[in-house]
Amino acid sequence: MSGPVHIASDGEWDSLLSGTSVVVADFYADWCGPCKMIAPHFERLAKEHSSPKKVAFAKVNVDNQANIARTNGITAMPTFKIFHNGTAIETIRGANPSALTEAVNKAVSLSGSSGKKAEAVFKTPGRTLGGDGPVQGQGRPWNVSSLLNIVIMLVGLYLTSLFSIDAFKAAEQSMFNPNKQPAPQLKPTAAKGPAPAGSARGQQQQQKPAFRTLADL
Repeated sequence: MSGPVHIASDGEWDSLLSGTSVVVADFYADWCGPCKMIAPHFERLAKEHSSPKKVAFAKVNVDNQANIARTNGITAMPTFKIFHNGTAIETIRGANPSALTEAVNKAVSLSGSSGKKAEAVFKTPGRTLGGDGPVQGQGRPWNVSSLLNIVIMLVGLYLTSLFSIDAFKAAEQSMFNPNKQPAPQLKPTAAKGPAPAGSARGQQQQQKPAFRTLADL
């Protein structure tokens, strides 16, 4: 069986969709590392399942075919879209070979029976598998920066308490404690007039010189 079709124009893309029952499209970019990683697996699936007029695999370079990518709402690479009778029925973002294989096997079953409905085979509208953004309807992805800050905070608290006699007090006063209250800062006030007799400045003013003069005799 043949491998994937490399789409070179809008017309070729439209012809493939209209003349094939199931089309599995790989939207990729030459500079995309994950795209290169999963490309051999996509090639194997294409050679195994491609069938004229029934199942076709297409490679769409998003830089060379920007209009096709824009029309299909491609925002992350790689993105795999599965079409049945010209309509997109599944979207997978990211390089996950096992999930791609599962989706392809489901799609191939649609081509062999016209009575099957895509909604019954694909019960989920789409999945994000390591892509750059979430699919609509899914939860928000982890914020890497926030997670890193939490790890640094926990490690800092652990090391601070590990090398301290009073572990609880050390952790409470640690710079890594997010609940630590800043110590109040006393603003220095300029002294006006003579200092009180009991103060250090007053004692310095009242202190007599170490040597004696004639007036002291």
